[in-house]
Amino acid sequence: MQARCAILPLEHHRVDALGWSAQAQAALERGARLLTLWGKDASATQPGATSLYACWLQAHGLTLVQLDLAPDVTHYPGLHTGFPVAERLQRALRDLLGVQALGMDARPWLRHTAWPAQVHPLRRGAQLPQPPCGQAQAEHYAFVPVDGDGVHEVPVGPVHAGVIEPGQFRFSIVGEKILRLEERLGFTHKGVEKRFEGMTLQDGVRLAARLSGDSAVANAWAYCMACETLAGVQPPPRALALRALLLERERLANHLSDIGAIANDGGFGFALAQFGRLKEDMLRLNLRVFGARYPMDAVQPGGVGLDLDADAVAMLHNQGVLLGVEVLRLKDILDQHEGLQDRFRTTGRVEPDLAARLGMIGLAGRASGQALDLRTLPRFAPYAALGVEPAQAQEGDVGARVAVRFAEVFTALRLCGDVLSSLPEGGVRADWPQSVSAGLALGLVEGWRGPQCIALETDAQGRIARCHPHDPSWQNWPAIEWAVIGDIVPDFPLINKSFNLSYSGHDL
Repeated sequence: MQARCAILPLEHHRVDALGWSAQAQAALERGARLLTLWGKDASATQPGATSLYACWLQAHGLTLVQLDLAPDVTHYPGLHTGFPVAERLQRALRDLLGVQALGMDARPWLRHTAWPAQVHPLRRGAQLPQPPCGQAQAEHYAFVPVDGDGVHEVPVGPVHAGVIEPGQFRFSIVGEKILRLEERLGFTHKGVEKRFEGMTLQDGVRLAARLSGDSAVANAWAYCMACETLAGVQPPPRALALRALLLERERLANHLSDIGAIANDGGFGFALAQFGRLKEDMLRLNLRVFGARYPMDAVQPGGVGLDLDADAVAMLHNQGVLLGVEVLRLKDILDQHEGLQDRFRTTGRVEPDLAARLGMIGLAGRASGQALDLRTLPRFAPYAALGVEPAQAQEGDVGARVAVRFAEVFTALRLCGDVLSSLPEGGVRADWPQSVSAGLALGLVEGWRGPQCIALETDAQGRIARCHPHDPSWQNWPAIEWAVIGDIVPDFPLINKSFNLSYSGHDL
């Protein structure tokens, strides 16, 4: 089957192992980013077979490369030499499917004793232990040691001091200067990809919207985009406009919250209170006009599950005007706080050349000179008509990531205003066909962290055969390990918050 994508041209190549390596080298030479890597058990057509997929993103389109491994072949050429993000993706793929990239890191990534090492959950017929998982003992995880005079280690996590998601961070330091940071994630793995198997397309959107609560709209839209491509359905213009409104309000709520939290980690608690108040105002209005503070079920295959009357449009418009005034006033206060700006400048820096080598994307990438923003694509409705100028900076430090957030807040406010002032007439949901044939499609949406991607494959009955969600945090988590080098340990919370990457969306 030939894969498709609604907003970008997609080249789909089926190759052997040599072709896999050749395609990877060609992608590296043309400056493409590795977007995602996934696999599936292909034993339905050939017992013991496995299919692997690597997808590269460049300005002019997507390149999807498929490698079909013969039965019982468990090794394939690694991609990590040219694309650092592939290292962890390959480890996750090994944990879930049992296939090994040549030269890869042998340590587990997603498997935290929830299932035995010889069991691979995405294999057909895999026998998974029922919780509680018996007397499983935690395995020793070999963090990379750093030796030298005066070097010592500081372990942080996975349980943290706040009500936040779990992640483990191992610092190697001299005095307070950080020499090395090594992350360990996967603690929030929930078996989402396995859960998708066999679901109907209509049911799957509820799970997609709940992959990571702060990106509900982005993930639901990416999922629905893939569904609609497979079904040959075009959402009505009004539905697309409402999706954009929902997505930009999701972006606003997260950026407002993050700016306040970053300033708080820099010692300015006033900002946390003020930006938290603005976010709360947004969530309360969401509840009033969309029926939920976090409208997880608003985006549906074929359109949206809600509409706005004139009163709701007026309330949303008025709130946007007030938010613009308040945010501008608060930005001036932060900009003039010299102590805060001193904490931001040069802290947690990722220079543009390094960001390009790491394949950084999304907000964090744009703060380090990587200009990609999917909302600028000519086929991404309704953004093509609204016009989006990507916000970016070159400094790559905490201050740059805050500056990009502020710029995106003002852009999102402008986009919301434009949508509300020119909402198309008509319905909000297209008719859905009674059946959908087997196929593979990719959905891509520029969420507030960056490109949210969902690869969706249906079987002959039109049910989900494989659904692989990908969060941009995969690309950007490794960058934090570089960003902290040379900074002091007390600056880690500030640096980490300035990225604010997803655990749940990453671990699935």
